[in-house]
Amino acid sequence: MIVVPANQPLLEVKNLRIEFPTRRGTLVAVNDVSLHIDPGEVLGVVGESGAGKSLTGAAIIGLLEPPGRIAEGQIMLEGRRIDDLPYEEMRRIRGRRIGAIFQDPLTSLNPLYTVSRQLVETIMTHLPLSEKEARARAIELLQEVGIPSAEERVDHYPHQFSGGMRQRVVIALALCAEPRLIIADEPTTALDVSIQAQIISLLKRLCKEHQTAVMLVTHDMGVIAEAADRVAVMYSGRIAEIGPVREVVLNAKHPYTHGLMGSIPHIGHDVDELTQIQGAMPRLTEIPAGCAFNPRCPKVFDRCYHDRPDLQPVEASEVACHLYDAEERRAAAGD
Repeated sequence: MIVVPANQPLLEVKNLRIEFPTRRGTLVAVNDVSLHIDPGEVLGVVGESGAGKSLTGAAIIGLLEPPGRIAEGQIMLEGRRIDDLPYEEMRRIRGRRIGAIFQDPLTSLNPLYTVSRQLVETIMTHLPLSEKEARARAIELLQEVGIPSAEERVDHYPHQFSGGMRQRVVIALALCAEPRLIIADEPTTALDVSIQAQIISLLKRLCKEHQTAVMLVTHDMGVIAEAADRVAVMYSGRIAEIGPVREVVLNAKHPYTHGLMGSIPHIGHDVDELTQIQGAMPRLTEIPAGCAFNPRCPKVFDRCYHDRPDLQPVEASEVACHLYDAEERRAAAGD
């Protein structure tokens, strides 16, 4: 197993750009996204539908649907570039070094095969184990993810499990080959709140025990606040704000992040109505010049309509907003 140096991120995405060629021109779905995840860390990626969260995860795991393509940038896993690998080599990495957990467990599990067969085949594909050893590991994994009577349940079919239990099976499947990175795309969306809490707790525990890095893609800020160490807020294909989860949740800098946080009800705080972000995220064919959030931003000013803001450090976070440009701050102080 490759050991990642202490000062090196396990995953590093540099200036990622994802395009979709069409007859009317090329659409840019993800534009200049850079992020990293350290071993044992959970990075939450949050934003509205269409922000580019799932596409970023799909690009990392090598599952972009054609005609989508990585047009620019690099994806580094344990110091090695993986975005330009041949299909078969990437297929070997997927499952062995990168695991995936998707929103609907039934899309990850074959309804015609028992859980045992699916786990054993995956284990034997990636690890040098006999069928007997693979079965023993499958039972051990089911026990680890909290499935009771694992010795019996391992021979059941997916439809014989509840939604929460099926998601646990999917997590066991993702952990089969002891991957270093897990891409979890909306893993709790279809589950009851109580089951969500169990799955989040399970992911956090596995992350710490195995020093696995997790990219948790979701639109649920409650899940992010509970599970993530850091959070990246995406808007219209770019990162609007990224930083420690407590800093972003309690001290949001970007107006979009501030709106997201204000839309969450707080126990013990009586308000007449929650904060609302007016309008909707622009379509890929209608992304405005300058800051993509400018049509909806309550703090918009002239520069926002022309110049695209880049991420810059602001306290413990990084924010892509002209409100925090040094020259703007100086001008405001001069006024």
